[in-house]
Amino acid sequence: MNLLSNDFEIFGIAPAFALDRDALDQRWKDLQREAHPDRFAASDAPAQRLAMQWSVRINEAYQRLKDPLKRAAYLCELKGVPIQAENNTAMPAAFLMQQMQWREDLEDARSSEALERMANEVSAARRTMLTQLQQTADGERNFAALAQQVRALMFVERFASDVENRLDQLGQ
Repeated sequence: MNLLSNDFEIFGIAPAFALDRDALDQRWKDLQREAHPDRFAASDAPAQRLAMQWSVRINEAYQRLKDPLKRAAYLCELKGVPIQAENNTAMPAAFLMQQMQWREDLEDARSSEALERMANEVSAARRTMLTQLQQTADGERNFAALAQQVRALMFVERFASDVENRLDQLGQ
């Protein structure tokens, strides 16, 4: 194995948005078993250091691949289309209007029932967006469009977190 391999290569899978999560989890366990630093406790210092580097690299690759948003962003980067979320926030007008409406609804929400409805609506929107990500990445292989969709999903994820935080505050 090569520490400079991309995440997909480390896991021995084709670069794609869709993946078998159970197979990914099993491969992660297998890789960790092979590279775990405890297996190299009796080895010399360079072997122990390499095992530690491998263990860290396997874990960071796993964290990226198991999360659909991180995986989509990583695919974009591999294809030369960085997300640039911090300085590219351009979104379609309809999407921005929806975000504004959600923010107003969140401000106005006074009950856990209203917040639960919002959480369900956001969750449904997220599922739809993930389906679109898969089509754009694997079907169309349009990574510029995928980057735009990733940025939009990042907004939705942040908003979902804000709704969850409000639910937690209401529950206290």
